[in-house]
Amino acid sequence: MRWLLLLLLTLPAWGADWSHFRGPAGDGFTPETRLRTNWAAHPPKIRWTVPLSDQGFAGPAVVGGVVYIMDHQGTQDLVRALDLRTGHERWRYAYPDATTQVYGYARATPAVVGGAVYTLSRLGKVHCLDARTGTVYWMRDLVQAFHGALPQWGYSMSPCVDGDTLVFCPGGKGAAVVALDRHTGATRWQGGGDDAPGYATPVVAMLNGERQYVIFAGAALLGVAARTGALRWRFPWATDLDKEVDTAVARAHFNANAAVPVVIGNTVFITTGYGHGSALVDVTGNKPVVRWSTTALQSQYTSPIVADGYVYCTTDPRGLRCLDLRTGKVAWQHDAIGRGGGLAAAKGLLFVMDGLTGAVILVRLSPKGYTELGHVTPLAGENRTAPVLADGCLLVRNRKALACLDIALPPRANPRKR
Repeated sequence: MRWLLLLLLTLPAWGADWSHFRGPAGDGFTPETRLRTNWAAHPPKIRWTVPLSDQGFAGPAVVGGVVYIMDHQGTQDLVRALDLRTGHERWRYAYPDATTQVYGYARATPAVVGGAVYTLSRLGKVHCLDARTGTVYWMRDLVQAFHGALPQWGYSMSPCVDGDTLVFCPGGKGAAVVALDRHTGATRWQGGGDDAPGYATPVVAMLNGERQYVIFAGAALLGVAARTGALRWRFPWATDLDKEVDTAVARAHFNANAAVPVVIGNTVFITTGYGHGSALVDVTGNKPVVRWSTTALQSQYTSPIVADGYVYCTTDPRGLRCLDLRTGKVAWQHDAIGRGGGLAAAKGLLFVMDGLTGAVILVRLSPKGYTELGHVTPLAGENRTAPVLADGCLLVRNRKALACLDIALPPRANPRKR
């Protein structure tokens, strides 16, 4: 038995899934530890590359060795299941969308839980599919069911799973937030006020002794009671109209809150582009107050990574920033990285996508300074999708393809039987 215990203790920390947007804990981190870090000497190798035809930014989820991602072909949206080892397609499910793409079709990452895959299209169609076969269990249309206010760039939030509940933000009269039964699609409640939707995925949090959904709506940050949908607090935060640009472009700047809020205790960190900036909002007593704000970090759509009292994020017009969460002061900055490509993290490691070039840069996750451990460019070109870390693999996409890179350390030698 001793040799078996030693064997178990020496097994690599692989096998972690990435079951929904922002990973297992919803914070952008993977629990995996045996990852290759010396990219300068040993760059990751590409396992496979699969073409995508949606011209968009939807991210993948990975569960049980299967990659789930949304795509588009002709006049149909697709949900595709790919083998993580080979990239071969296991199944696909298609449904109609004959509209014209604007920066692609789907924006959302599927959520996979309990043998089901949940997806949201940019037009507001929610599907629940069998994860093994792609068979449809149920479908809801957020626009039809809740008179949802379709945002300028289409719905972009990913499905938020809270136990047996799915949370979405259709927007509109009395439906800033809705809760659906995960098993049937039935409406549990709608509420949260009348705010139009933003583009950020809802966050589940304990605030003021109550389970709440933190929502970055189009023009405000909201706290909504998870049990009833009652609006607990509202903090106005609207991107500004740029009067020097064309009116149609300027309108798109409204309701452009896209980066996911990060909850730390009874505070919420938010960041937005278009010259707006970042803030740490204290919501103690359900009465939001700004602790600090800054324009040193302006993330248009990259969701930040928070670790050990510091926030890491790319900013407009370019650069990577590290901010002290206590003060909002810049701990360090590195301006040679294009904006908006997205971030993921492991213990002591930060994976940064250059949104302009498609490069993946491995950086030491530390407030002491910028330390680059290497970079690769598996898919060149514009990228607005956060990388995904699962089962020793790094998955990245651009507007034309999805690539899987092997970043796992080789297994340790097994101890000899004694």
